[in-house]
Amino acid sequence: MNNKETLVILNVVKNLKRLTYRYVHALSLIHLIMPINIAPKKTSGKNSFWLACLLSMILSIGNQNICAQNTNLPDTTISIISEDPSSIMIDEVVVTGTRAPKRIIDIPYPVIRLDYVSFKYDRKVAVDDVLSSVPGMFLQSRYGNHDVRISIRGFGSKSNSGIRGIRILLDDIPESEPDGQTRIEAIDFNSIGSIEIAKGNLSSMYTNAPGGVINFINEIDFKNTFAVQFNQFGSFGLRRNGIKAGIRTENYGLLTTYSNHNYTGFREHNTESWNIINTVVETTHSKNSSLKILFYYADGIIKLPGSLTKEEFDADPYQADQRAIDRDLKRLSTKGRLGIRYNAKFGKKLNNEFELTTYATIKYFERTSRVYRIINRNGLGIRARYMNASKLFGHTNEFTIGTDILFQPARTEYYDNIGGQKGDQILQLLNEKIYNNGFYFSNNFELIKSKMYLLLTGRYDQIVFDLKEETLPSRNDNRNFNAFVPKLALNYKLTQWISLYSSYGYSFDSPAKNELESFNPTLLYDPDLLPQKTKSFEIGIKGYAVNSNSQFFNRVMFEATVFNLNIDNEVVPYEIYNEVYYRNAAKTIRRGIELGSRVNIIKDLDFTFAYTFSNFIYGSYSALAIEIDSTGSIIEKEEDYSGNIVPSVPKNNLFMAMSYNYTLTRNINAFVKLSYSGISGLWVNDANTDKTNSYQLLNSVLGIDMTFGKLNILFSGGINNMLDEVYVGFTNTNSAEQRYYEAGEPINYFTTINVGYRF
Repeated sequence: MNNKETLVILNVVKNLKRLTYRYVHALSLIHLIMPINIAPKKTSGKNSFWLACLLSMILSIGNQNICAQNTNLPDTTISIISEDPSSIMIDEVVVTGTRAPKRIIDIPYPVIRLDYVSFKYDRKVAVDDVLSSVPGMFLQSRYGNHDVRISIRGFGSKSNSGIRGIRILLDDIPESEPDGQTRIEAIDFNSIGSIEIAKGNLSSMYTNAPGGVINFINEIDFKNTFAVQFNQFGSFGLRRNGIKAGIRTENYGLLTTYSNHNYTGFREHNTESWNIINTVVETTHSKNSSLKILFYYADGIIKLPGSLTKEEFDADPYQADQRAIDRDLKRLSTKGRLGIRYNAKFGKKLNNEFELTTYATIKYFERTSRVYRIINRNGLGIRARYMNASKLFGHTNEFTIGTDILFQPARTEYYDNIGGQKGDQILQLLNEKIYNNGFYFSNNFELIKSKMYLLLTGRYDQIVFDLKEETLPSRNDNRNFNAFVPKLALNYKLTQWISLYSSYGYSFDSPAKNELESFNPTLLYDPDLLPQKTKSFEIGIKGYAVNSNSQFFNRVMFEATVFNLNIDNEVVPYEIYNEVYYRNAAKTIRRGIELGSRVNIIKDLDFTFAYTFSNFIYGSYSALAIEIDSTGSIIEKEEDYSGNIVPSVPKNNLFMAMSYNYTLTRNINAFVKLSYSGISGLWVNDANTDKTNSYQLLNSVLGIDMTFGKLNILFSGGINNMLDEVYVGFTNTNSAEQRYYEAGEPINYFTTINVGYRF
């Protein structure tokens, strides 16, 4: 962009802003603030959506103005300055978004990387302690970190057990099952060094990922040998202790972490206890190749208090469902994984890369509900990819091809549940095999030199469920789902650090194993449940800028994305006698805005902002409504939910934080952070007959980091839910018994003491 073009753009923007500033400013304040406290009417969704679009465009125009680059403009013009790329998060290289090393600024959809530094002072018990600042993400922690709901653009919002619609990785190896269901017991935030989040439709690169991918990466990239002993104590019996050690030589790196976690819980019948080991070994005998061994083991128990009716919640939100106590609802889990990864670059210009990962998993679970289940589940997986970077017609071209293969057999035994104890007589024995075979490709072509890039991706998946009942009556059943899903994306570089992006693609989300379970006792699988299919479109802007001539607001990172999703056969839950089953809605329309920014107000003082607007509507949806009357009888009736709002997703989700990092002396740093979350009310069922109240949470953290030679001591502490607000922290969607409500954590305190030594 030359000087004349830039000056013209600046003049246009200036005039446009003069005409629209007051009007848009007033409307945006109404739109952002009012819905947090006042429930919007159903009929206002369309207007709210286009108002949010207008706000997003104005913000984007403003950001272009701030970040226009021209060295010949007057000194008052803000410009990009050269900095060490390691200090610019938008320039960081990630793998999760494209399955090949790529800078965030060069990926044509929203991608965020969080390093350990960003959450090292925080509580780090559950993902909502770490990921709340990510725009577009809604988190509900049901019982600590072990029954958490993660929602991106509504995907995963209605899963009443585990994570759905979002692919979860640990060190780039799936924690998600081959059917897409995920539990994250093995993730230990004391071991995690970084988190990569790719939002939006990633089904053309990963199995069952219409909402995106989250990759938790253990901290193997350390430079010196070290050891850390960490301790954390808090309200409701929270105690976490452990040790983390790393050994670094010229050709080897070893990271190992052991954590012991105990928590009494803020509700009755809500205790948990866990032991987690994470180990990564890395060898680099060549500059161009490496070998990693990745291992974890997790073992623990969590007791579940169950969901409450509105009357029970109003009387005492922290009580347990008496049935949960009588049945001793609990989950005993033992998980282990061993993976080996080989990576090599080759060719005269090292423009070829090959990576092979093999891994094996063992899983043992005991689950209590109406019955007592014992599940033995093992798995074998292979992931391979090849990437080539070359010139095509004089332009840069990067081509990647890969495969994911996972085989997981499982044996499930059913017994009577006698007050939480296993009965002697086996009721049912099921042997199940799940196969997931996937092949994908990606091609990123430079259309305009150093300016515009076209990314084309595609993936074919085949997911097979094969089930055999070995008890009487002996039965067999199977379901087979397969599809090819493409995606097209464009990325245009306005400047070196600012890009416009847009994408359009399809996604295919097969039902998970638990979703296929049939309400009809004569069937093993539900023959009527279909895959969920989505057409997704998004457009956005992201970037990084600094004001080189000002002490105030001299650094700005920002992103703004508008998305539109059309979903066919959305998979939704319903519940009978505390057991969850699933069915398809016909069509769902999801529209929304994601806005995020991190601003350095003055030196060491940062402001973080994340706002998500969600307008999700059932376009057409007729289903059999199932309720249980006062006598325990099941009542069935046909209902039309067309035009209703999709439950379990807040229309407005606002996060703000102010943090200050101050150097007291050369060896002592102090840190303070105050954060705010504002969540509008959630509908709890498809019929939209009840809704939770909106709520606001205020949290604070104070820390001090001291270094004396090779010794490091970190103290931190904080208060969460400082206003002690009573709120619904998890919604049990579509409960036939109207047990929709589970309380969020009341006011609570924590303190951390870490002692480390660097050799």
